[in-house]
Amino acid sequence: MRRSRRKPVRSPAFQSREGEMSPGGPELLREVNARRALRLLRQHGPCSRADLVRHSGLSAPTISNAVAYLQNRGLVEPMGPGSSNGGRPPQLIRFNSKLGYVIGADIGTSVARAALADLDGAVVGEWVAGTNSNSTPKRVAALILGCVRKLLSRHEIPANKILALAAGVPGITNARSGTVLSAPILTSGWSDVRLRQILETETGISASIENDVNLAAVGESWCGTARGVKDFVFLTIGTGVGAGIFVDGHLYHGSDWAAGEIGYLYVPGTEEAPLAIHRPGSLESIIGARGIERSWRKLRRRSHRTDPRLPHDMGVADIFDLAAKGENQAAEILQRTARILADAITNVCVILSSSLVVLGGRVGSHPALFEATRRIVNRNEFCRPRLALSALGRKAPLYGAVRLALSVAEAKIFPSASEASRVLPLEEPPDILQSLPGLAGPNK
Repeated sequence: MRRSRRKPVRSPAFQSREGEMSPGGPELLREVNARRALRLLRQHGPCSRADLVRHSGLSAPTISNAVAYLQNRGLVEPMGPGSSNGGRPPQLIRFNSKLGYVIGADIGTSVARAALADLDGAVVGEWVAGTNSNSTPKRVAALILGCVRKLLSRHEIPANKILALAAGVPGITNARSGTVLSAPILTSGWSDVRLRQILETETGISASIENDVNLAAVGESWCGTARGVKDFVFLTIGTGVGAGIFVDGHLYHGSDWAAGEIGYLYVPGTEEAPLAIHRPGSLESIIGARGIERSWRKLRRRSHRTDPRLPHDMGVADIFDLAAKGENQAAEILQRTARILADAITNVCVILSSSLVVLGGRVGSHPALFEATRRIVNRNEFCRPRLALSALGRKAPLYGAVRLALSVAEAKIFPSASEASRVLPLEEPPDILQSLPGLAGPNK
């Protein structure tokens, strides 16, 4: 898997006389037109060049040049003649989704998951490796490399066909620099870790790094509950509490990459200590899994109504299951958790005015908590978002990682247009994978 890495060469069409980026040039125009043609081909294909002319409004010569550009790069392939209404049958073409592949990875506290997907986003295979107690950055990178090798071997795919890798980390992550600023939920050593560099050195693949909850939001936006929704919040509750925020169709990171760290929201009645990265926040300490289980133990010790048949140590799912069956102490904990969660959702939506809040995580996705929280939120006269459960479950970060890797792969396929999108507005969105009705994602 290791191979030499070369710095990308910027297209000469973008160099002005002063050496700065220039918005013109035939290479840019070809790439923009090719991206547009490819978008339409994926949306309506297989189809003919004449179909692309009708769908795009571009001239026949422009479409022919765009298709030739795509064919030269192996992005489209012929399918033979289509049906005819009396004239010469049209020659059909389709997107070559097997030209390359991407890897999505999700780094957890106990396991690391990896998924191999083609350029249409269809997941070809998945692999899981246990991190045990040794989840140091280098150990995790080695595990991911092992997953990649096993996936490629199983599906007989050469290593040089992997165009990009994206990984999610449970911590505050600077996605631009590829640095994990802090991930205290993992073992020690996860502070200011240049994980992108480590992964690229280990695997030889262009890598991207992102917070795992942000990637879960990306996954839900791509092929889950939030598909087609521009303003929403993905809120996960498990051992930790966090949120991925979409504003106007884009993931929001904030000025210091900590947007969505709602586990640090202050809760009335708790200690108002200064925020510290290496200890849980007020909200997380109460409605996170450990906080709920701790509340159950305290209630059992203090109450005279304790049922001796019920254990003092119970998991969150068991507590909420008891609450659904009418057990008073469990119902008390459930209602308290729902009230605090509903307050947090309302506070977030007062600021963001999100139309949808998607709940995930092993705590947040429990039906009893979801229904109790929804009833409370629905009492609001305004700031009453639609609440929904995650459609992707625990795989949401993994599919979000696949989605991010596809974006990186596109930038490698269309380097000039991707670079130009940073300095001038393009008629088409910079990402050909965004909002395509024909793209079914990992469940395709």
